Amino acid sequence: MKNYLFIVLLVVQACAPQINTADHWKETESVLEKISPPAFPDRSWNIVDFIEAGETTVTHAIARAIDTCHRAGGGTVIVPAGEYHTGAITLKSNVNLHLSEGAVLKFSTDPKAYTPFVLTRWEGLDCYNFRPLIYAYGETNIAITGKGTLDGQADTTNWWPWKGSKEYGWREGMLNQHYRPDTIGGREKLARMAAEGVPVEQRWMEPDDCLRPPFIQPYKCTNVLIEGVRIVGAPFWLVHPLLCENVTVKGLHLESHGPNNDGCDPESCKYVLIEDCYFNTGDDCIAIKSGRDHDGRAWNVPSENIIIRNNTMKDGHGGVVIGSEISGNCRNVWAENCDMDSPNLDRVVRIKSNAVRGGVIENIYVRNIRVGECKEAVFRVEMKYEKVQEGPYLPEVRNVFLEDIQCNKSRYGIFIDGFTNQVRVRDIFLKNCIFEGVQEEGLNRIIGAEHVVFENVTINGKALHN
Repeated sequence: MKNYLFIVLLVVQACAPQINTADHWKETESVLEKISPPAFPDRSWNIVDFIEAGETTVTHAIARAIDTCHRAGGGTVIVPAGEYHTGAITLKSNVNLHLSEGAVLKFSTDPKAYTPFVLTRWEGLDCYNFRPLIYAYGETNIAITGKGTLDGQADTTNWWPWKGSKEYGWREGMLNQHYRPDTIGGREKLARMAAEGVPVEQRWMEPDDCLRPPFIQPYKCTNVLIEGVRIVGAPFWLVHPLLCENVTVKGLHLESHGPNNDGCDPESCKYVLIEDCYFNTGDDCIAIKSGRDHDGRAWNVPSENIIIRNNTMKDGHGGVVIGSEISGNCRNVWAENCDMDSPNLDRVVRIKSNAVRGGVIENIYVRNIRVGECKEAVFRVEMKYEKVQEGPYLPEVRNVFLEDIQCNKSRYGIFIDGFTNQVRVRDIFLKNCIFEGVQEEGLNRIIGAEHVVFENVTINGKALHN
């Protein structure tokens, strides 16, 4: 028997009280009252009317249409049916960029199309880097809607090799400073700048640093709607609201299997609704974040009051994930009524951080999740993410409630990998859960957690007892 699978530092209470989350779920009513999509004046501008003679892309036509709409007080900029090639798009207040059914915007894969650099965050660290494919900074009432397609055209011939992995097209001799042994890579360069306290205004990355831009990034925006469109071929994260308030992400079809192709990453945002979306991604489907290391702690803006419901998840490293860039904390997340099913979906609910990133993750509520299969665990907590064993900022996870979750196949039911010298995971509650087809001997692996409570939970037909 693999005894290391059964290290449990503190035993759950012998007589645990009944788990009641009704009042917590009722709190979503007040959260939803503060989430409402923006409204736009009933007037529109067609980008075709802004194309000038000799232009082979619609980059400038879209910019002129958005500017005209914005200066007129707002409305809708229409991309009609057809295929169009474009570079970076910048949204402005009171503008709804609407892709008609049959419209396809194909984004350039030339990095020069995403310059000059803009203020952004890359994996939770502040810097000036490539302009996201669609970007907005400090705007109010913005939207991307419709039944059309946003195609970043990223693949193993352009953006993805910058990951430095042969799986994604990188080969010896490629210009990729990120993985040349004689230089410091872009990711490491930015991390060193942040650790040394280099002011953000001096953190100018270079094209050869190879830090890929996200697809959609509203930054410090309020009243944001992203609805209906299909998003494929992303260089990096697909939808990345950053330091935003009142965000609705609804009815999206997100399908991109490149490196770090997270589906939706609300970071340091509050009052967010993610619903009716389809995720089939190369990384986490939904990953809630709040900045990394010193930058996250300096901003100290948690992600909070987030509702996730009625989504479908296929491939991904995790279905509903919190972390790993979570230094600014996360609280008050509700996820319900989701379907997940893929041999390439690693986990259902995942929380990840380490003793350098830190962060407090609390008040997480998950219910009514139907899982065909996942690869690793239904519920996974990683306190030593990226194999970081120690550090000065120990993360903490508390008050996590999972109920009415059914999974037909996984390696583990519950896998909590906490610290062996002190408890930083506590008050984990599971109720009315059925985990079948659990393959690992021992069924659960729980390390460094206290007060893990089971009520009417079975694994492979056997009831778990407190």
